[in-house]
Amino acid sequence: MNEYIDPEELDDKEGIFLVKTARESVEYWFEHKETMPFPERVPERLLRKGAAFITIETYYGPNERELRGCIGFMEPIKPLIEVVRDVALEAAFRDPRFPPLRRDELESVTFEVSVLSKLEEAPENVKDRLNFVKVGRDGLVIERGWAKGLLLPQVPIEYGWDEETFLSETCLKAGLWPDCWTDSKTKVYRFRARLWREERPKGNIRRRDLSEELKNLLL
Repeated sequence: MNEYIDPEELDDKEGIFLVKTARESVEYWFEHKETMPFPERVPERLLRKGAAFITIETYYGPNERELRGCIGFMEPIKPLIEVVRDVALEAAFRDPRFPPLRRDELESVTFEVSVLSKLEEAPENVKDRLNFVKVGRDGLVIERGWAKGLLLPQVPIEYGWDEETFLSETCLKAGLWPDCWTDSKTKVYRFRARLWREERPKGNIRRRDLSEELKNLLL
């Protein structure tokens, strides 16, 4: 058994558990001003090391949400359940793009957990790099020197980007020029993810099928 957990190993029961843990972690902080203890009866698989991002969105309706915070770990350096518990607080209170979440917002935001695979490095050839990336499956990391940017696999679907635009936008996320991915000195990585999200604040939790979302987008 691998020491780290790959997202494809997780079932929906475990994904739902992770999303509930993310929300409960933030609720516990509001109540006690300290980190929540580990939940009881954690599924054994979630005790293995894993990488995850937490996305918090303001919910206006089934097809209208606005980003409220998103932070995560790219590398599986500690137990997945611990990552989700801790990163939920980072996304809620320490995303530098937003003010800290207020208690009264808990009724109007949704929580999403993205569990990430390990990074796979792209080839140096430009054409091969473009073919290396697939919208609806991959997330991207662009790295050059100290500059680094990451975009989750749901982002290009939500904005309607193709693969080339996705690469360019990840370059911009890293603070680099948009076609930096065509330079072999820039490192490009892809990763897979499984995502679970509340359908509405405190509502049912479902796994997102990005390939199906992409298909519907193209109809």
